[in-house]
Formats: sequence, C-alpha cells, structure tokens
Amino acid sequence: MKKKRRLFLQLFPSYLIVILISIVAVAWYASSAMSKFYLSNMEQDLMGRAQFVEPQIVQLLDPPNLAALDNLCKSVGRRTQTRITVILPTGRVVGDSDENPKNMDNHVDRPEVIGASAGKITSSIRFSRTLDEKMMYMAVPTKQEDKTTAIIRTAVSVSSLDEAVSDIRGKIAAGGLIIAFFAAIIALLAARRITRPIEQMKKWSESISRGDFNFSPPEAKSEEIESLSKAMNQMAKDLKGRIDFITRQKNQMEAVLASMVEGVIALDTGQRIISMNQAAGRMLSCDPRTAAGKTIQETVRNTDFHDFVLMAFRSESPVEEELVLSGKHERYFKVRGMTLRDAQAQRMGALVVLNDMTQVTKLENMRRDFVANVSHEIKTPITAIKGFVETLLDGALDDKENAKRFLEIISRHTDRLKAIVEDLLELSRIEQAGGRELPLERASVKEALETAVQVCEARAISENITVEMDCPDDLTAVFDPTMIEQAVVNLLDNAVKYSEEHGVVRVGAKAEGGEVLIWVEDEGPGISEEHLPRLFERFYRVDKARSRNLGGTGLGLAIVKHIMAAHGGHVSVKSEKGKGAAFTLHLNP
Repeated sequence: MKKKRRLFLQLFPSYLIVILISIVAVAWYASSAMSKFYLSNMEQDLMGRAQFVEPQIVQLLDPPNLAALDNLCKSVGRRTQTRITVILPTGRVVGDSDENPKNMDNHVDRPEVIGASAGKITSSIRFSRTLDEKMMYMAVPTKQEDKTTAIIRTAVSVSSLDEAVSDIRGKIAAGGLIIAFFAAIIALLAARRITRPIEQMKKWSESISRGDFNFSPPEAKSEEIESLSKAMNQMAKDLKGRIDFITRQKNQMEAVLASMVEGVIALDTGQRIISMNQAAGRMLSCDPRTAAGKTIQETVRNTDFHDFVLMAFRSESPVEEELVLSGKHERYFKVRGMTLRDAQAQRMGALVVLNDMTQVTKLENMRRDFVANVSHEIKTPITAIKGFVETLLDGALDDKENAKRFLEIISRHTDRLKAIVEDLLELSRIEQAGGRELPLERASVKEALETAVQVCEARAISENITVEMDCPDDLTAVFDPTMIEQAVVNLLDNAVKYSEEHGVVRVGAKAEGGEVLIWVEDEGPGISEEHLPRLFERFYRVDKARSRNLGGTGLGLAIVKHIMAAHGGHVSVKSEKGKGAAFTLHLNP
C-alpha cells in the first residue's frame, strides 16, 4: 500500500510550485517585453537614420557618383556610430561606412535586401559574416516613379543589447528569488495555519481512541475548522456517554456473573468461548481469562460435555442433561443449554449453564445410606426381640431355663437399640451445637484426658489392655471439656475394642505448629487405605460383623468428627493394615 503523505507536505510544495511558476512566468514576460521594447526602439532609430541620409544619397545616385556616395556613408557612419550601406536593386554594394564596397559580396540574398527590393521597409537580426558579430539591419528602399532605385541599409550591433537584456534578466531573477524566499515563508506559515488545528484534532481523536476524553478540542480560527471541531467534540461526548453506559452494563453483568454460583459459558457459532464466569472456571478447572477465544474442546476434555454442547447448538429449544465430569474426584452437574441470539434474533452461538450437584448428590447418597443403615441397625435387634418374644408367647415361658436366656438376649438387643438412639440423639445435639456458639473455656487438657481414661479404664482392665497417657501438666486449650472428653472416650473405646489382649493403647497431647494435638494410638489390626476417606461417615464399618459382635453402633467416629467441627478444628487418622491406627484431634490453642 502506497504510503500517504502528510497534508502539510501536500500544501506547502503546492504553494511553493505555484509561486515559483508565477515568478518565472512574470520574469520571462518582463524580460521578453523589455527586449521587444528595446528592439522596437532600435528599429525606429535605424529607420530614422536611414531616412535622414536618404535625400543626400538620392542626389548622388542621379547621376551616379559612387565615390562621393561611399564617402558620405563613411562620414555619416562615423558621426552616428551606425553602419550605413547603399545597395543597388541588383545586390551590388556601392557604398559602406565600414568596408570597401568593391571587396564586399553581392547582397541580393540578404533577408532585409529581399524585403526592401519588394518596396517594403524591412528589418532583420542576424549574424554578419563581414563584421563577425550579431547585427540588426534596417533596409529602406528609395524610389523614383514607384521604382526602387537603391536600398539604404542601416545597422548596429545587438551584442550590447543582449548584454543589457541579460543583465536585466539576472536582476529580475535575483529579485524573483528574494520574492520566492519570502513567499515560501508566507506559504509555510499559511500551510502551518491550516494543518496545525488538523494535527491537533488528530491528536485529540487519537486520545479519544485510547479512552482519554480529558484532551480539550483545539481552538479554530476558521469557520470550517471550528465547525469540524464542534462536530468532533459533540461526537466525543456522545461516544463517552455510550462507552460509560456500555462499561456500566459490562461491570454489572460481570458482577452478576461473578456472584452466581452457577457456571455460565457463552459460545460463538464456531464453539469458541466468548465469556466464562469464575464459577464455570472453578467447575471445569480452567482459567476464564485464558479460555476466552479457545474452543470448548480445547478447554474441557470430556466427550459427554462436548456432545451436550453440540446438542445445544443443534436444538432450537433449551436442552437439559445431568453429566458426570471425572477428575481427581467425580463431580455431578446439571447442565442446561440454549441458543444465543443477537438483537436481530439471529443465531450467534449458545449459552451453557452448569449447576454443581456434587454436594447435593453426596448428601442424597448419604441420606439414602443413613436411612438404609439406620433401618438395618434397628431392624436387626427388633427382629431378634420379636422372634424371642413370639417364642416365649408360644410356650417357652414354661421352660424357665430357656425363658431366662431368651429374656437376657432381649435385654441385650434392647440395650443396643437404646445405645443407637442415644448416639443418634447425641449426634443431632452436636450438629445443632455447631450452628451456635459453644460454651468454650480455657481448660486443662490433662484433666480432660484423665477423665476419659477413667471412663474407659474398667473395660480396658477387663480386656487386659494397658492404657498409657503422656500429657504435660501445664498444657491448656480453649474447648468445651464435656465434648472433648466424649470425643476422647469414643476414640479410647474403639482402641480398646480393636486391640488384642495384653495390648497397649497410648493417649497423649502436645502443642505443635500453632495447634494442640490430642492423639489416641492402638496396636490393633489397622485400617486399609481405601476405608480411610469414609471412616467418619455415620454407620460406616470397616468390618461390619466384628463391629456388631463388639457392640458398636457405627456412630462413634461420626460424633468425634462433628465435635471437632463444632470447635473449629478437625480429626485426622493414620493407619496401615496390621500396624494399628492413630487418631489425632486438632484443637486451636
């Protein structure tokens, strides 16, 4: 593309060329007119001189007195500094002021002689071979009875005239250059006067294009530039208003999208991402800023999601589907898709909205598991109780020995039901306590551990289990003593239940890393790694048969988890199969 020149570089050279052409034309016309003026005066002067000597020459030709005629030419020529030549119609020279006529060529072919022979006064400027210089000749015919009898020719050198004209032309050229210089300065100022406000408006428009509306419009001294400046100023105000309006709308839209928990993705017709809010970025594990402009296939690596997007593009009505996106953990989404249209109702892409149903799905699964587990846990003792009661009613009451054994079994199952109900009520109470402020106080950690050990000591002795405690006397923390004692009791009870006879259970506490750590370790069978993530769920058991035989309800660890959550802490576990288990309570100091 041809590079465009600046307006100043177009105006100034144009002005300068017009000025130079005008000056050259005027100089040429003036010098030509002056040259013509001088030549015209010279012709008149030569003709006057020829007519001045004409009467004398006519007398000497009738009768012819050639010697006297030649002397007359030389005498008059010396006085007037003019070359005078008398030529007969045949071209013969009979008198000349500078040369001997006898030595001169025939002049019948001279232009001025030819014209005079025809009876006309004729002038000519040409180079003289005789004098070896440029001359002006004037030939005047002398007539008798309308017949040319002789030709009187006067001549002067025009070299001095050429020198004078050249000198005048030089002066005109010098004056023209001076005038051209000042005219160029005037043209430069005029061009600057025109282009300066245009350049200022260019800078103003560039500042507007950058979003800077603080640049004031240039002051104009011409009506046209002032009108253009006003029009651009009004356009800038309108543009600023529209940009502000669009910016406010954009900020409001971004604020709405950012505050939405749903993920929103806008796609163009090429399935490239127009925009994506932060929620969608978190759900799809990508950065919305870098995702813009990329295709959905580049951003999300899931064929089910790709198929849904394609279905949304093909469908004229909104579509909805539930998808599972795999990653470190499976996530469940309810996805809605619909056609995206512009103000003219033309299809411009698709809009995809994602609702993260992972937590809801997990809670629903937990609810189903909880209902199933509670039903199962309650059904087992109720079935046993009902069976033994029916047996007793069928006549077993008469058999005192079996009746007593059946009643003992019914009593154990009743105790189990009572324990399940009590644990469920306790768990509910702890969950409700987590929603309000607990009666926390700074208390001795060692006293809480000692109380918990005393509660579990009888069972540990009966199982031949040794409980060892290691806790500094001055260790304190902010907690609810009753709840923390219950959490430690639950952990100790599990440790004692799952430890082998003559085993050792260790309980202790220490301050470390800005926390107070309370741990319970056993030397039992340990827990496989696959069970650890679900270990604190309600009714979850690693070995269901053994747990029931040991009298557990499956709610102890869930209670521990909720107690720690109510304190703003958490519980962790480390265990390997066959190497025992270590549970740690993390409390704020």
